Amino acid sequence: MMNKLSIITVLSAIAVLVSCSDVKRTPGSVYMPDMAYSRAYETYADHSNLKDAGINYTNMPVAGTISRGEEMPFPLAKDKAGDTTNYYASKQVKNPIDSLSEKDAAEAERLYLINCGICHGAQLNGNGPLYKDGTGPYPIAPRNLIADPVVSVMPEGQMFYSVAYGKNLMGSYASQLTRQQRWMVIKYIKNKQLKAKATAAPAATTPAPAATAAK
Repeated sequence: MMNKLSIITVLSAIAVLVSCSDVKRTPGSVYMPDMAYSRAYETYADHSNLKDAGINYTNMPVAGTISRGEEMPFPLAKDKAGDTTNYYASKQVKNPIDSLSEKDAAEAERLYLINCGICHGAQLNGNGPLYKDGTGPYPIAPRNLIADPVVSVMPEGQMFYSVAYGKNLMGSYASQLTRQQRWMVIKYIKNKQLKAKATAAPAATTPAPAATAAK
């Protein structure tokens, strides 16, 4: 019995000494090795070995991919200086938001008043605080979103282009509004335009006087 205990003690001591050794050995079986040892390059990992192998790796995402939280992509890039190809092509882009719920409409109005109302006015008539009937710091009245012959009929895709990239004196609002918020504000403006057209009284017509024979 004592011999067996001695053997067990000696073997245990050897196992402890071996396990505490600084000599690196195989880890044995690994559960789910693909997760333990990722074959993909991790974010911010060292890619110098690729360069040394003659592989040029730019760390840029694959073209056409969308980062998380960047839904509702806009397919057209900003035109280069002097070019208007994409600006006119944007007329064909449809608003992915076809209607606004009561909650979304309230949020869209809030976003409009914060970002657009200072120029275009709370009533969308171009008389915001910056113009203020000509007494404000801005000498030229911004576009009247309701009555202006161009903006009142501008397609939503072209409005999005203007908001995203800026147009003429209007700067880009890409940093202030997400894509979804831009589409929401545009839908809010279009709803206001449609309401104004629906409630506008028809122009009074006066019948032309009948022609009389000269005497």
